[in-house]
Amino acid sequence: MFKIEDKGMDEFRDTLSYFEKNFPKEAKIVLRKAKNRAKTIVLRRAKQDVGKKSGNYYKAIKGGKVFKQDGDLTARVYISSKIAPHGHLIERGHRQVTKDGREVGFVEGKFVFDRTKNEVGSQYDKIIEQEFDKILDKL
Repeated sequence: MFKIEDKGMDEFRDTLSYFEKNFPKEAKIVLRKAKNRAKTIVLRRAKQDVGKKSGNYYKAIKGGKVFKQDGDLTARVYISSKIAPHGHLIERGHRQVTKDGREVGFVEGKFVFDRTKNEVGSQYDKIIEQEFDKILDKL
């Protein structure tokens, strides 16, 4: 899970809250589509950075529902621990330990979500603007 913080986000949040108050259904649609685009970017980055073993790590990357948090609409992209209980180990890294408890190495984390956060953050305004335009064209 990650949050995107940017300098222009406060202005954008004001616009989104105005849009949410006047067009609540459309605001959720816009945020859901933006979340799906962010999930696609995360999956693309995961396939680049993580070598495929079984594919469960990729299947575990999910997009959550749109919900209100602190008065703002929010959606998240996360790793499902039911599908890939090892997801956090790939993301953050882990120690390699033998059966008798001796540490024999360390596997560096891939930090897929942290790296993708910067990429999505730079494209987020453009993604939301495109989705707003699509909705406004329908209205």
